[in-house]
Amino acid sequence: MKGNLMQQALNNTFKGQSNYDQYLKNSQDELALQYLPAVKAMAFRLKERLPSSIDMNDLVSIGTEELIKLARRYDVNKNNSFWGYAKTRVNGAMLDYLRTLDVLSRSSRKLIKAIETEISRYFNEFEEEPSNEYLAKKLGEDLDKIKQARLASDIYTVIPLDEQFSALEETDMLKYCEQKELMGLIQKVLSKLSEREQLIIQLYYLEELSLNEISEILDITESRISQISKEVIKKIRREIGEANG
Repeated sequence: MKGNLMQQALNNTFKGQSNYDQYLKNSQDELALQYLPAVKAMAFRLKERLPSSIDMNDLVSIGTEELIKLARRYDVNKNNSFWGYAKTRVNGAMLDYLRTLDVLSRSSRKLIKAIETEISRYFNEFEEEPSNEYLAKKLGEDLDKIKQARLASDIYTVIPLDEQFSALEETDMLKYCEQKELMGLIQKVLSKLSEREQLIIQLYYLEELSLNEISEILDITESRISQISKEVIKKIRREIGEANG
């Protein structure tokens, strides 16, 4: 009799705990769902600067999975803003996914630099990016190699600057540049931009507007905005390289 009572008590206790755990899990998942639109917006902003072969749904899926994990670990006593806690980590998960594509190892760094130089020259002259076929003919390279190298170049423009430099230059930027020096080099490049170019960088990176939103505000094409953003990143990389021999 006592054994049965003990068993019932244990069952009731753990059943109650199980119900609480399920309630907690559901509330955490609901918290994550509230910020799903923010994840989709983040994925969209990344996708704007990536090749068409990168599926936005993959970015959303990766971001959502990370968001749910973060919601289940979230402690309101340590962080009073869930999205403030989760934003950088969700973005990091999407960038990690892009890194797993490992496109750079299948592309020549020398070819990537040649493509970037030719795209810059062509865009400054015609205000549009050249086709892969044009680049293949101009550089005397196989079309598939051009496509792969261009994919790598586009992906690396959305990852952190120090990682871009390390990957494309095969050296650790932070060995040569202290953070303060790096900030100075970036500011030097930005100060040389035209007022419109500076405004584009401000609207995209600080105000976090989409290419479409900036296009409507400034009445210029999304491709032009995208290329200006890429050109600024290239200029910063070149400035770092020149400053450190």
